[in-house]
Amino acid sequence: MTTVPVSELKAGLRLQSDVFTEMGSLLLPKGRILLPRDLEILQAFLIQQVEVGTDDYTASDGEHATVQSATAESQVFSLDERDEFAQFQDEYDKMVMLVKSAFQSVLVSNLSIFELRGQLESLLVHIQRYNVMTFIPRSMIEVDYIFHNAVLTSLTSYSIAQWIGLPQKDWMQVAFAGLLHDIGNAKMDPAILYKPSALTGEEQEEIRRHTSLGYQLLKNVKAINEGVRLAALQHHEKVDGTGYPLRLKGEQIHIYAKIVGVADVFHAMTLEKTYRPAQSPYLVLEQIKSESFGKLDPSVVQVFIHKLTQFNNGTKVRLNDNRIGEIIFADRDHPTRPLVQVNGEIINLMLQRELYIECIET
Repeated sequence: MTTVPVSELKAGLRLQSDVFTEMGSLLLPKGRILLPRDLEILQAFLIQQVEVGTDDYTASDGEHATVQSATAESQVFSLDERDEFAQFQDEYDKMVMLVKSAFQSVLVSNLSIFELRGQLESLLVHIQRYNVMTFIPRSMIEVDYIFHNAVLTSLTSYSIAQWIGLPQKDWMQVAFAGLLHDIGNAKMDPAILYKPSALTGEEQEEIRRHTSLGYQLLKNVKAINEGVRLAALQHHEKVDGTGYPLRLKGEQIHIYAKIVGVADVFHAMTLEKTYRPAQSPYLVLEQIKSESFGKLDPSVVQVFIHKLTQFNNGTKVRLNDNRIGEIIFADRDHPTRPLVQVNGEIINLMLQRELYIECIET
């Protein structure tokens, strides 16, 4: 075993100990055969020296065959995925139309909860095809924003409920909580709800009434539990007591409302609106992380961000300057700002703050 300055390293050497970043995140594991890209990563993280052995490495024919086989299998699987994703899109569009109908009719008739449940179950059959970070509705007009937000918040809330370990009996109810959290908007003045410019203080106060109105609309609905109703009432409450309508704090807020609150904020910022364009989901995650200090529930936020940023090395992304690159390392402490290689250049998004990931390239 030899300690070698990074400036003198050559590809083909084997690491004899783990290499960590200054923040304590594992950069390269012990036993890894150093590739040319690894040398660039070490230099980008300002690693001064590493412990290596002298055994050279060349991929065997068997290893090449394994890679080729895996590539062929992935190409076949991707064809199946396209068919399944098209089915998911179809069920999603049906769900949006049904939610729109429910919002329009709830003031004059009972909420068609069993019809909503049936379509929601049909949609959730395809939940594996739903990627929170990359899914974009194939057809969306801006005035239908609240209906798309309802369906997306439902899907994301359902996923969060599983990720944080809620019992299975809660999953469908949490999905209902996301679907119906803004049902109170059915009673809002459309002129305010769809206003293309900033709301006045008086108009903001009027919009805030949608939480209480939503609870009242759901009060006597069968087949949903109290958590669903409380999510409609509490999804704008903040853990520090600065939210509305009741200024609840911490544990006073129902877990369904905490989940829906995170999902709603994410989709409210990443969907196109009449008065502002959609924002990068990666910048939104950074804002959500900052709001976990006193606003959103930190335990829910931590799991949410961790699940959404489990990047695979090699993932292709587009930066905000329109350059295409691929992720080569993601630090667990800064998951939205990984190292990205663009045309042979390694860009550290932690250091170059003016750059950020706009989207994943598919």
